[in-house]
Amino acid sequence: MFWPVPMYLPLLVSAVLALGAPWAGRRMPPRAGAWAMVCAAVVAAGTWVTELAILAFTAVGQVPLVAAQGPWSVSVLAAEDPVSRMVAAVCAGVVLALIVSLTVASWRRGRALVDAWRECRHIAAGGDLAVVDDPVPAAFAVLGLPGRVVVSSGMLRLLAGPEQGALLAHERAHLRHRHHLFSLVLHLMAALNPLLRPVERAGAFAVERWADEEAGAAVADRPLVARAIARAALASSRARQAALAATGGPVPQRVQALLAPPVRRRGGVMAAFAVLMAACCVSLAVTAHDRERLFEAAMHAHAVGAQLPTR
Repeated sequence: MFWPVPMYLPLLVSAVLALGAPWAGRRMPPRAGAWAMVCAAVVAAGTWVTELAILAFTAVGQVPLVAAQGPWSVSVLAAEDPVSRMVAAVCAGVVLALIVSLTVASWRRGRALVDAWRECRHIAAGGDLAVVDDPVPAAFAVLGLPGRVVVSSGMLRLLAGPEQGALLAHERAHLRHRHHLFSLVLHLMAALNPLLRPVERAGAFAVERWADEEAGAAVADRPLVARAIARAALASSRARQAALAATGGPVPQRVQALLAPPVRRRGGVMAAFAVLMAACCVSLAVTAHDRERLFEAAMHAHAVGAQLPTR
């Protein structure tokens, strides 16, 4: 007998992971928190979609045309399947909707990245720095080969020399650690699982805090970085969606974090976080194994039935 409770356990565990990840990420150092958010998003979204697909496929497998490709016994699947056809049909519809959502999100974000790169590729640059003659204060990092930091003349006039260095160190940290990819993965996983939208926001904040701390280490002055991003945030910015700007995220919280002592590693939080992600993977593996046993039983029943003499 195949019981329904383990079938839905991966969905429950992935929901707990999605809801608990922002809380855990805020209690980690920014770099660890950013990686934790990305890993949690991938594991939770992967578990969510795979489990829904498993639930849907058991019903799809009962379609005679599909069962003939196995081959397996439709009657055995129908008798032993703990998931009703209505639930399986809903799961199939959700999977299709999530595929569409992922495709649209990938297209939009990819187009934004390409548009940002095309807009900035012709700007004359000295190394990784491009300065545009624009009175509107703006500074952001643009992914590319190579990536570059774009800063306006208005932003340079707004900040004093040391603050300019802190701001540029922040943007260079985005390029050096490929933070655009972190943002991309978080956005796509949130498109697959709406419960991950708070994780996307928490991950974006962790990425900005990571760059803040890198800039603080580069200039050896964390309060200086706090002043630089606070002054930059007071001015309007024209940074594109695909660009990582120093004024991104909740600036007051970032400034407060820079003026406070650095967050220390908490082994207990990180260990609990790792255990929860492992629980997602294990529960999904158990469910997949149960489905495999069910289909093996159905295939065995079909094979036995095929060997019986017909009357």
